[in-house]
Amino acid sequence: MKKKVFYRILIYSVAGLLLLSALAGSMVYVYKDKIIQLFVAEANRHLKAKVEVGKIDLSLWEKFPQVAITVQNVKISGSLPEITEPLATGKQLYFTFNLKDVLSGKYEVREFSLENGQILVRVQPDGAVNYHVFEPDTASSSEAFKFDLEKITLKNVLLEYDDRQLDQTYQTDAKELVAALKISPEKIAIHAEGQTHIHNILINKSAYFKGKDVVLNTHLDILRLEEKVVIAPSEVKVGQASYTVNGSVAYKNETELDLKLHGRNTNIQSLLSLLPQKFTKPLSKYQSQGNVYFKGVVNGTASGRKSPLIAFEFGCKNASFYHPDYKEKLENISLEGSFSNGKKHNLQTSVLELKNLKGTLRGRPFSANLVYSNFANPDLKLDAKADLDIAHVLALFPQEQVKSGSGNAQVQFAFAGNLNAFRAKPANQTLKASGDLHLKNANLHLKQYAQPFKNLNGTFLLRKNDVAVSDFSGQLGSSDFTLNGYFKNMLGWLLLDNQSLFVQADFDAAFLNFDELLAATGSTSEAGKPAAGQEAEYNLVVSPNLDFNLNAKVKKLQFRRFKSKNVTGTVRLKDQVVSSPNIALSIIGGRFSVKGSLDARSRNNLKASTSTWVEDIRVDSLLYVFENFGQNFLQQRHLKGELTANIQSDLYFDKHLNPLVDKMEADINATLVNGQLVYFEPMQKLSAFADRNELANLRFSELTNHFWIQNRTVYIPEMEIRSNVSRASVIGISGTHTFDQQMDYKFRIPLAKGEKKRDKDERFGNVEVVQAGGPANLFLTLKGSENNYKIAYDQERVKTKLKDDLRKEKQEFVDALKGKKEPEKAVEVKEGEYFNF
Repeated sequence: MKKKVFYRILIYSVAGLLLLSALAGSMVYVYKDKIIQLFVAEANRHLKAKVEVGKIDLSLWEKFPQVAITVQNVKISGSLPEITEPLATGKQLYFTFNLKDVLSGKYEVREFSLENGQILVRVQPDGAVNYHVFEPDTASSSEAFKFDLEKITLKNVLLEYDDRQLDQTYQTDAKELVAALKISPEKIAIHAEGQTHIHNILINKSAYFKGKDVVLNTHLDILRLEEKVVIAPSEVKVGQASYTVNGSVAYKNETELDLKLHGRNTNIQSLLSLLPQKFTKPLSKYQSQGNVYFKGVVNGTASGRKSPLIAFEFGCKNASFYHPDYKEKLENISLEGSFSNGKKHNLQTSVLELKNLKGTLRGRPFSANLVYSNFANPDLKLDAKADLDIAHVLALFPQEQVKSGSGNAQVQFAFAGNLNAFRAKPANQTLKASGDLHLKNANLHLKQYAQPFKNLNGTFLLRKNDVAVSDFSGQLGSSDFTLNGYFKNMLGWLLLDNQSLFVQADFDAAFLNFDELLAATGSTSEAGKPAAGQEAEYNLVVSPNLDFNLNAKVKKLQFRRFKSKNVTGTVRLKDQVVSSPNIALSIIGGRFSVKGSLDARSRNNLKASTSTWVEDIRVDSLLYVFENFGQNFLQQRHLKGELTANIQSDLYFDKHLNPLVDKMEADINATLVNGQLVYFEPMQKLSAFADRNELANLRFSELTNHFWIQNRTVYIPEMEIRSNVSRASVIGISGTHTFDQQMDYKFRIPLAKGEKKRDKDERFGNVEVVQAGGPANLFLTLKGSENNYKIAYDQERVKTKLKDDLRKEKQEFVDALKGKKEPEKAVEVKEGEYFNF
């Protein structure tokens, strides 16, 4: 029985609703044309811009239980004829009123909805705007139909505001935004809430809030008579972070701001995500946990001539910062910070302060304080203290020029001064800087060096702009060093571009391996040898910003085959020229000293100008060490003895230390004692005139000569070798030898007394020997390359010799007839024997 009653009630209710709906639908249909006409008339009364409409209809069902005027495919032109794009477009617009208004004949539109559209507001550089499309209210307002909006709904609507006068653009997508309105002659009260997507907020071409989904909950009153906006506490949520704002904005004359802002539940990611990428890119991957907060005020006039007061406080407590790529975390971070643009609200009075910054990195503590004032001409005050593991610091803050690092560093640092004055003159005495750095078992591998720095230990004391270095020691590859001295302009060199560093120090080393120190990056293995399958490639680069004056002591030094001991001297560098007044060392059984310079200003044309003295150097070892000076004709196995020489030279190299032999010049005064010429093939060719066994080991007590090198040629003036050869104890040699191994030697071999003269020789052709009161001499030439040369009779030289001897005999005969004694003549240098160096 109860079920039957229930079903009857349900049926009657549905029937009643159907009947009511039918009656309402009939009324809407009956009054449809009238309502649309009234709507169009009222809209035209308020609009002064061109409006294009696809279709207007009246519906009971679109926004039931409200009656809705539906406008489809609307396009509203703007108020500026030069801007062709419409002010607003919409696929569907709804204007709703109560059903009872249909019965009363008075229609009040209280709600407005826009779906699937866009609103584009433009402000031109001259201040003209495109949104002046509404006529002001008049007394002839229609009593039958009027707009009294209490609610505005936007769904999937693009809102864009482009102010070219202020260089600002705002682009946001209203996903579903509802604004409740209360409109009176005195004010408009607005409560807006909903979801939006901010594409961009561009201010001076810098993007803020880019690509953010935002939840709004805003309360504000527009005071129409006072021309002022009052903002009750309103909230903007971006993810978990919440930002509140309250205060007022007056716009009657100049814009007057009185705003308070507060951020809660924020972290480093949420704060950075709101700012332009150009500011945040280096920090964009860092993440944080813990309480990061800020609050502040903006108060005063904002115009092209004035700025309001901006003051913020921010900080964090028990926070941590983490980078996912480097797996390192700063922990237990606490910080108190503040920013203010000061009394005059400008850059000059702005101050940023960070106080009591504390934290740990892998359990090691650090702390700092910073004050940055006067942003137009900055003054910086900074102090910091830290106990650091270098590997963890580089993992968290990687440096482009550092491959890897490890070890410990303790640093304490304080700096106070004007940054612009420091940039202009780093050595400015008004700068206040002090601190110390202690390295312990540190290792660094820099990209510009093939070998790593290892076992770095030492103390660095900062005083103003200079650093005193105490017992700084370590290894670079297999080389080691200890340095004590001063680094002048250290801060300027480290922190600024194109600054010079001057080092004055004592340098000590047990071993220096120049194969490694001069190696191009990647050309040697960890052991300092050339990498498999390639020749060692050297790369000498002298920085234009580095000068030094070193008193050096090196126990052992190695470069290719060159090995020396007990190297001492002074080495200077200034303006890319390395020089030394005195370097002495022990090498291959003797002493070696050099003074000169290396000019590296032209990187691919290095010039070494030296004056070298060698004493009691084993010449066979010298040939071996210097790799036979690039030739294979006279090798270390051919020549023995002890060499003493004075060498003046200009040598040229490219950036890889390959010699530029076309430019090489040298002047050599050399003495070789206790010499031996062993199995030297050209001497073996003279076996027709001397015993072959004696020529195979030609011994001589002393040989002195003056050699020149120029135009890729070694010039050898005539010299006499007083040897152990029985038949040719004094052999004369002269000639030239080019770097292309082309030889042109001349030999003078005396014949033994009483030796029979021959008209024909099997090897050298016709022999014409003239004895003018002395022993007969055989003149020979050696011409050709190392592998293809020929020994021949020197007929030209014989003829010249005969003419000279006959002329001399004739003159002696004439002088004898006259009873005169020929005076001794000064030695004259013959043509071809003088070398213009």
